[in-house]
Amino acid sequence: MSNQIRIESLAADGIDRSLEELAAVLNACVHDGASVSFILPHAMIDSMSFWSDKVRPAVRAGTRLLLVARLGGRIAGSVQLDHDTPPNQAHRAEVSKLLVHPHFRGRGVAKALMTELEKRANELGRSLITLDTRTGDRAESLYRSLGYETAGIIPAYARNPFEDRLDPTTFMYKML
Repeated sequence: MSNQIRIESLAADGIDRSLEELAAVLNACVHDGASVSFILPHAMIDSMSFWSDKVRPAVRAGTRLLLVARLGGRIAGSVQLDHDTPPNQAHRAEVSKLLVHPHFRGRGVAKALMTELEKRANELGRSLITLDTRTGDRAESLYRSLGYETAGIIPAYARNPFEDRLDPTTFMYKML
């Protein structure tokens, strides 16, 4: 298996061709405790529906960019850039669902995805990137290492995927 990370953009038909792999990454991340909008129980059909019903239409409409990272030919992770903004916010975009399959963590996949996402955002004329992440997660320190700054923390923002409690989220931004 090659250790080289290859980043590519997926169009709507690419989502269709890679649906099972994309769903497997999301499903593994949710079951590993990622706070990415889903809670347990979470089945593969839930992951497939997310990609088909939520992501594909926005990618097809040209309002969302989907990047995937491949390692050894397999999808190791993905990230989305939502650039469907109103006219007075055409300078910004939002990072959504940075996912790295637990099997591929610690290999630079998330950093490679975010680096390419920022490059693509810049090409789209976006100078401000925003995101949110569960406070205290590994992703928060990753984003800080990439130059993202904390705008604030909202308590009790999202339900924990494993426990009956509400976790805070940290909103972050970066000027490109």
